Amino acid sequence: MIYSTRTFDLPELKGLSKKQIDVHLALYEGYVKHVNLILETIQRLRSENAESNAFVIAELRRRLGFEFDGMRMHEYYFDQFVGGPQAANSEGNLLKVATEKYGGWGEFIAHMKEVAGTRGIGWVVVYFDAVAETLHTAFVNDHEIGQLSGLPIVLAIDLWEHAFMVDYVPAEKKTYVEAFLENVNWSVAEARINKALL
Repeated sequence: MIYSTRTFDLPELKGLSKKQIDVHLALYEGYVKHVNLILETIQRLRSENAESNAFVIAELRRRLGFEFDGMRMHEYYFDQFVGGPQAANSEGNLLKVATEKYGGWGEFIAHMKEVAGTRGIGWVVVYFDAVAETLHTAFVNDHEIGQLSGLPIVLAIDLWEHAFMVDYVPAEKKTYVEAFLENVNWSVAEARINKALL
């Protein structure tokens, strides 16, 4: 399997410059490149001599999680801007579940901002748990460690410095989060939760 770098039809984003987005997309492309490189290298090493190369193959498999999750999380991230900002569907499942969990849409947004204020780098990830029919908003330090197992991702906010350092210094992370939320196409998140409900 060879993964292809996806292209995203992104509008001009309020508060996030084209230069910032281009830098971030280049980082995403690096993840895709390294996923393919690891998979190809494992295949080659196995065909040459799987037993002699077992240690190297095992280390490459460990590294695959970092590269693959970096690739996929950035795809979630950039997809959320495609189509431009759109408000949440007032009759949709996302608003319903967010209101049940957090008390209202404003409270849901405030909670995401609170989680985004966690010291350090990482991701804010909103998941939908179909078993409990609820949302979970988590801070994930490293995209390959600490994900909530088996839960579909509804929204992903990249809080690593590469996501905002062209436009904002670390002390302005709150401003970046505001800009991110202003640009979200909530219909993308709605489609994700609807898919999880099937």
